[in-house]
Amino acid sequence: MTLDWGVAALVLLTAILHASWNAVIKSSGDQLLAMMLVFGTGTLVAGGALPFVDVPARAAWPYLGLSVTVHSFYALFLLLSYRFGDLSHVYPIARGLGPLLVALLSAWLAGEVLSLYQMLALVVVSLAITSLAFGQRRPGAESLKPIVFALCTGIMIGAYTFLDGQGGRHAGSPFSYIAWLIFLDGLPVIGVVLYLRWGSIGRTLRTQARTGLIAGVTSTVAYSIVIWAMSRSPMALVASLRETSVIFGALIGAVILGEPFGRRRVLAAAVVAAGVIALSLSP
Repeated sequence: MTLDWGVAALVLLTAILHASWNAVIKSSGDQLLAMMLVFGTGTLVAGGALPFVDVPARAAWPYLGLSVTVHSFYALFLLLSYRFGDLSHVYPIARGLGPLLVALLSAWLAGEVLSLYQMLALVVVSLAITSLAFGQRRPGAESLKPIVFALCTGIMIGAYTFLDGQGGRHAGSPFSYIAWLIFLDGLPVIGVVLYLRWGSIGRTLRTQARTGLIAGVTSTVAYSIVIWAMSRSPMALVASLRETSVIFGALIGAVILGEPFGRRRVLAAAVVAAGVIALSLSP
């Protein structure tokens, strides 16, 4: 499997979309309700598509069930990360850990052993992405909590990315896997919100419904493209290219949300871009 330029361009588009809907959640007054709008929109959209796709093959269901579980923990750790940290701080840590984990899992469990050149480029990308999170040489004690939650988020990202890459390949059609995954993904979040925020749902829908729906459609389209790309390209390379979203996340945090950026993060973003180009041009 190789990563052609057409697929690479679509995955880069998902990076922009992903950073955008994460910024919506981070900037929301009630991040749990914003998460429900994003995931709930995905459930509605995917639910409408279910009659038009086949049921995934039996071999895909273990991956599907595990992925839904991991996505639920991902949502929890993501919310905790944004509760205690800035978008430009925790987002790069969480997204930077994913490509390395996907590379290790895909080499160990799927037989997708990358070349030495690709591994070096992947390590450079992941380290540069992670370094975007730090604006000072040594994070203080007050920064440890968001870093821990961001690392947990990154572990969940690596796990569900690998599971979904495998699930899409075993489903018979990646589109059937995509529809069922996105439909099921939103149900746990919706259930939690109905239990914890029942009295606030109406007010949130009146004030944030449009933004939440746009973010939800954006999230659904972005991850659908990623799963499709992983069904026909090396999972580690797709994951690495997707995580260039940290550049856009850092810029959104700095320009729109007024978070600190700094020269070090600008340099790290340039290194990320160079590493992604090296991955795309790899023999």
